[in-house]
Amino acid sequence: MMLRIKRVATVVSNYQKEEAEEGGCGRNCLRSCCLPGAKLPLYAFKKASKAVSQQTPLDSELGFDFLDSLLLGEWEERMQRGLFRYDVTACETKVIPGKYGFIAQLNEGRHLKKRPTEFRVDKVLQPFDESKFNFTKVGQEEVLFQFGASEDNDVHFIPYAPLDVDNSPSVVAINVSPIEYGHVLLIPRIFECMPQRIDRESFLLALHMAEEAGNPYFRVGYNSLGAFATINHLHFQAYYLAAPFPIERAPSKKITITSGGVKISYILNYPVRGLVFEGGDSLKDLSDVVSDACICLQENNIPYNVLIADSGKRVFLFPQCYAEKQALGEVSLELLDTQVNPAVWEISGHMVLKRKEDYEGATEENAWRLLAEVSLSEERLEEVKELILEAISSCCVGEVVAMASAEESVSSGPAHEDAGESIKGSHPAMVPV
Repeated sequence: MMLRIKRVATVVSNYQKEEAEEGGCGRNCLRSCCLPGAKLPLYAFKKASKAVSQQTPLDSELGFDFLDSLLLGEWEERMQRGLFRYDVTACETKVIPGKYGFIAQLNEGRHLKKRPTEFRVDKVLQPFDESKFNFTKVGQEEVLFQFGASEDNDVHFIPYAPLDVDNSPSVVAINVSPIEYGHVLLIPRIFECMPQRIDRESFLLALHMAEEAGNPYFRVGYNSLGAFATINHLHFQAYYLAAPFPIERAPSKKITITSGGVKISYILNYPVRGLVFEGGDSLKDLSDVVSDACICLQENNIPYNVLIADSGKRVFLFPQCYAEKQALGEVSLELLDTQVNPAVWEISGHMVLKRKEDYEGATEENAWRLLAEVSLSEERLEEVKELILEAISSCCVGEVVAMASAEESVSSGPAHEDAGESIKGSHPAMVPV
């Protein structure tokens, strides 16, 4: 049975232009011409985090789901103002029949109106280029709120907080070419204009965002350069989808556990080979291990994608080679004709399709065939795993727990609804018909 997700209507306009105007732009942007006196809401979270396996409510009068409500409320307000390039709520979405429950979406607007890539795809690390598009050129009305750690280790919300340029706040903004409901960008330390490369501080911020939202249907993703990031200005993506991603159900086999309690495992029985990280004595323990793994891949020029799931408690890491295969002419014309660039969402099982014929003919076999081209070989993944383990052992592992036997180390993801069952959510845009 194919399930279609009911949407609410969106007012669409051509408000955002391709480039900000030169000089005094008059567009209320995030540059020196418009910043003096600017104020935006501020959500400040508790810096000290509990162990990632715990789910106790925040010790705050705001309540655990306040960030979830804030993000959705602000996003819907921008939706009504028509700040998106197209109406994502009109996009058809269905669960593809089969064992894995791949999700297909027909999103022709993203193909036609998404900003093109403006840098080389064969280098994971490239310097920031002020002449290219970056997030300081967007309008302030596209920014939903500032997001950062509080100074007194408690949770606070300030409706009108000054933009402190000297301390370069992190912000959450709408993605004007959205894939799904509530699609936003987390831009760490926006005014530092950092290129698309993960560091420990930025990744911990992304984990905090997933944890603070407290909604298992809110996932945070990251694409490196060479793995279909399209803007070389540090950012994460996130959105809501009231269905389990296929990757979240994939079984895994434990490789090792760090001294900080982070379990590292292979992903099994999935078309894209990769690693999954979970647990840890604190959110920072998990963050340090994953960010050091990402830094290792960056420094070795290995493109990769990251998915943060389960409200920050599990992180999937996918080294990939699709762009390299494209450059070498090793991808079939049939796959190239779909014009699908398999980034974090597609790899996780949410197939964003650009042609109606591909959507109507979507099958589990077609999804698997595309994703299999993304994956490293078993031998190459083993080499990459050794690079990662060496990198994190020198930074944060220390003594590790011995590997478990194969029988002991294979586990499945948390219980989810079966692929063909109802997709449920708290918002009318995510209720099936």
